[in-house]
Amino acid sequence: MNRIIPIFFTAVFLVACSEEEPEKNTQLTRQQVEYIAEQTNKWDAQRQDDEIDQYVLRHGWKMEKTKTGVRYMTIEEGKGDSAKVGQTAQVTYDIFLMDGTKCYTSLDTLKEVRIGEDYVESGLHEGLLLMQVGDKMRFILPSYLANGLTGDQNKIGPRASVIYEIKLHSLH
Repeated sequence: MNRIIPIFFTAVFLVACSEEEPEKNTQLTRQQVEYIAEQTNKWDAQRQDDEIDQYVLRHGWKMEKTKTGVRYMTIEEGKGDSAKVGQTAQVTYDIFLMDGTKCYTSLDTLKEVRIGEDYVESGLHEGLLLMQVGDKMRFILPSYLANGLTGDQNKIGPRASVIYEIKLHSLH
């Protein structure tokens, strides 16, 4: 995150200095601010993507990657029905930061998530749709599919990628 601030100010400087005619008013236009924010977010998404790739490589995990950036692998294979949007999934999970810190656990208590509807990380909904009953999987969610720019205001910091180890016990 410390690298984002210099890039942001460099981008502001370049956009502000790129005007052909100097203006008396040096405020950025809304379009310029949106462009800078978009470029900063693209850069940060690429940085996270590279960081996750290196993490997976260091751990020797054989993970697949979705189009949105969720990494996933099966730890234990189930034989039940596949999850679908609108179903309620009963799961147990552990959530870790990439430094190994365990943030949350369901402590073997089944938690329910209504797939595609509940207010949980969008990457978790996407991951659950890759599962079938009995599967235990590992997901790595980049921050933009997890807790975003602000974190969860508790144990997960701003722009933090998270690792889920999750087991799908049942669907209804």
